[in-house]
This record gives sequence, structure tokens and C-alpha cells, in this order.
Amino acid sequence: MLPSLLLQRDFRWFFTAQSVSQLGTSMAPVALAFAILDASGSPGDLGIVLTAYMVPLLLFLLVGGATADRLPRRTVLTAANLGCALTQGAVAALLLTGRYALLPVAALGFSNGVLAAFTTPALRGIVPQLVPGDRLRQANALLSSVRNTTKILGPSLSGVLVAAGGGGPAIAFDALTYLCAAACLTRLSPLSAPPTARRSPGLFTDIRGGWAAYRRIRWVWMVSLAFCVVNGVQVGSWQILGPVLTRQVDGEAAWGFVLSARGVGLLVMSALMYRLTVRHLLRLGQLASVLGALPLLALGAHLHAPWLIAAAFTAGLGSSIASVAWDTSLQEHVPSHALSRVSSIDDLLSYIAIPAGQLSVAPLADRFGGFHVAAAAGVVYAAAVVTPLASKAVRRLPHGQGASNPVDGGTATRPPEPVST
Repeated sequence: MLPSLLLQRDFRWFFTAQSVSQLGTSMAPVALAFAILDASGSPGDLGIVLTAYMVPLLLFLLVGGATADRLPRRTVLTAANLGCALTQGAVAALLLTGRYALLPVAALGFSNGVLAAFTTPALRGIVPQLVPGDRLRQANALLSSVRNTTKILGPSLSGVLVAAGGGGPAIAFDALTYLCAAACLTRLSPLSAPPTARRSPGLFTDIRGGWAAYRRIRWVWMVSLAFCVVNGVQVGSWQILGPVLTRQVDGEAAWGFVLSARGVGLLVMSALMYRLTVRHLLRLGQLASVLGALPLLALGAHLHAPWLIAAAFTAGLGSSIASVAWDTSLQEHVPSHALSRVSSIDDLLSYIAIPAGQLSVAPLADRFGGFHVAAAAGVVYAAAVVTPLASKAVRRLPHGQGASNPVDGGTATRPPEPVST
């Protein structure tokens, strides 16, 4: 029997768009990582390509958030998906024709980063326009479930394709899924821009207004700061050292199964989150985030694939709770007209340390050894995610319809999860 939310036409089309797009997206990282490593023989090239994606994402996030609060979010998402279809199609063409070169692949990664800066805030902002407020947690759990299902199937399928024919076919499939997602998004009913957007005199005035709203919400910026540290030490270590160290211990095929195991954990918990009801959802999410450090600690300990797979599965359980908790908390407590802007500032602060982490992980691994760097990253990760729990604003943020509105009524210090993404 289908969940009742899927009987609603607009949410059903949005859910389908996300399902298709996420399958391709889950295949692309494995394919891209090994395609670049095989073509260049250098983890440094992979770090440059990943950084080329993150830098424009950071530069344009605030513009993307303000745009998603000014224009219909369906329009923003459709245009971004079409753009991603073109850029990923170009990357696939380079790989399929054997013409890999660092500069064009990095340039296309840069373009993808620009598009992601508009996509991410619009995705978080559109969900409250599609479902009633009392169904937000369930909607986020369903979206998380399909996202996590693709994380089980995608990496393993991509690993098989890479072993058989290189990374090009998997990335070409990703491009096709973006086209399909754009077609599904056009079937949504027209969604108007938030009413305050029509009263605002300009885009940069909107950005300043979003920053003022963000600063007033203590629990948001405290968690954002924590994930700034987390992403700085985790993303580069996991994306770059993860496949390299796993290949050294167990061979390259194991990496796809590690990512799939994490996807299984994400899926199991997202299904449970559809029915789980707790009073302090954000507090639960922060506690569960600690589990995300386990795979890094397992890598650092030279553990073989079975242990690493178990650690990835457990991390997936925690990450799923954290993801649903974070998205739902933002959607419940931030008004729709400011949601994309506040989300974009949160994302900016959460992501800002990633390029430095991606660029520094290879030199640090050369200096101290990759296994030691991974272990240190796991320790810092665990410490950072529990730090916000020292604040009552985080511990006591209530979940549900009785929640106070922190933007309109002050900081939510009392009674309503990638990672702050």
C-alpha cells in the first residue's frame, strides 16, 4: 500500500523527480573517482576536481537562496536540472572518448557547483509548498528513503560498470536522469514565489534580510558551525582517502560495497523515521550524528572490508536521523519566505571549509600517512557534532505543530538529518 502522501499529485511528481535524479547522482561519485584516479594516477587531480565543484557552490549559495525565495521554486529546479544534464553529459563524453584532461573536467565541475548552489536551497524550500505542515517529517522521511535506496543500488552498480567499461557510462546515465527529473518537475502545479519576494527591492537586499533572519536563530548557526568543522575534516578524507585506502587494503571493488552499506543504513532508518515521533527531534539528530565518525575511525585502524562495511552501515543509520531531523526542524521553524535564504546561509557556513579539506588531505596523507589522517578526522568529527548539545537552544528545540517561530518571535531556546547537509 502506497504512503498517503504519494496519493497527492504534486508530491508524487516531485518524489518521482527526486527518485530518478538520485539514482544517477548516487552512481556518479564512484565512477568519477576511479575514472580520474585511473586517468591521472593522482589523488591530487581528484581533489582539484572536487574543489572545483565546491568553490562555486560556496560563492553562489547566497544568490541561489535569494533566487529561490524570489522566483517559483519549480522554475529554479527545472532550469538547474537541465543545466546539470548538459554538464554531466559533457563529462561523460570526455570519458567515453578517452579524452580526459584535468582542465575541462574541472571546468565542468565548476559549472555543476554553480547549478547546485541554486538547487540545494530550492529543494529544501519547495517541500513545505507541496505538503501540509503536519506531514513534513513524513515527507522528508519518504524523500530520504528513496535517496537512500539509490545509495544502495547506485554505488554497487557503478562499481560494476567502472570495472567493465570505465566511468563514462555511469556518468552518462546521470546526465539522462537529470533530463527525466526536469520533465517530472514541469508536471507540478504552478507554485508562486513567496509573497515577500514581490515586496523586496532587490536580490542583495533579500540576501541581507536572510542574513539578519539567520543570525537571530541561535540553534541554526550553532549546528552550522559544528558541521563546518565536520565537513572540513570528513569530506576530503572520505571522498579522496576513502577509495585510496580501501583499494590498498581490499581492492577497488570493496569501495562500492562500503558506500552501498552506508546506503542500507540510511534506508533502514529513514523508513523508521516515517513513523517515529519524538519531542526533541534536533537533539536526537545531533546525538545520532556521532555515528558518522565510525567509518573514518575504521579506515584509520586499517580494518578490512567487513568491518568497514559494518561501520558504514551504522553511520548510515545515524546520518539518516540527522538529515530528517535537520530538514524538518528548518521547515517547521523558518517561515517559507525566508527558508531558502536561511538554508543557503546554513549550507554556506557548513560547506565553507570543504575546499581546504579537499586540497589539504593529499599533502597531509603524504606527510603523516593516510590512515593516521583518517583516524584523526574521525576523532574531530565526533567531538564537533556533540558540541552544539551544550546549548539549550539545540537540546530543547521542540518538534511538531506547537513549535515557536524563531524568525518571527526570537530565538527558540525552549519547547519543536551528507548532514547539516
